[in-house]
Amino acid sequence: MYLFLQKEKNITVAGFANTAQACINFFKTKTADVILMDINLPDGNGLDLCKHIKTMYPGISIIALSTLNQGSYITKMIENGASGYLLKNADGAEILEAIETVTKGKTYLSFEVGKIYKATSEQQNSSPVLSKREKEILTLIADGLTNVEISKKLFISVDTVDTHRKNLYTKLNVNNTALMIRKAIENNFIQ
Repeated sequence: MYLFLQKEKNITVAGFANTAQACINFFKTKTADVILMDINLPDGNGLDLCKHIKTMYPGISIIALSTLNQGSYITKMIENGASGYLLKNADGAEILEAIETVTKGKTYLSFEVGKIYKATSEQQNSSPVLSKREKEILTLIADGLTNVEISKKLFISVDTVDTHRKNLYTKLNVNNTALMIRKAIENNFIQ
């Protein structure tokens, strides 16, 4: 992606960051018009980073570039200030079109993302869809188990449990365990 954009005549690549912290540090001394931002970052997530960048630098346009095509992620990214959302299978022409569109102050959603976003918006009041594993982890969290205890019980890594917990926060639109459990009870995910 980086090399592709560097070859474009009408684009100047200002920099590249592999982590949320590196991105935050970059903007302490430099600037950019558009950020292509992944949602999965080694030290955090693009959802929170997007919100932080838009709070600190409202003039910067952010385009999510992710493999995640669930409506909850798309909606949250847009709510947090993203001007666009592309899936990682987007070709170069679409990426350039998205950059050009958000530079003009408009929103760009790829065709597939647009369909998902529209369907999600229409279902706003319905309960989110959780995977079998997410329901299993949710039940164990409600039973009071820690991430370490859950990882041992399910024979998965603590990082995997943590990822599932973050995904549950996003899907249930909450920011702490107590709210997550309450929302899970309201949606009949746990008894």
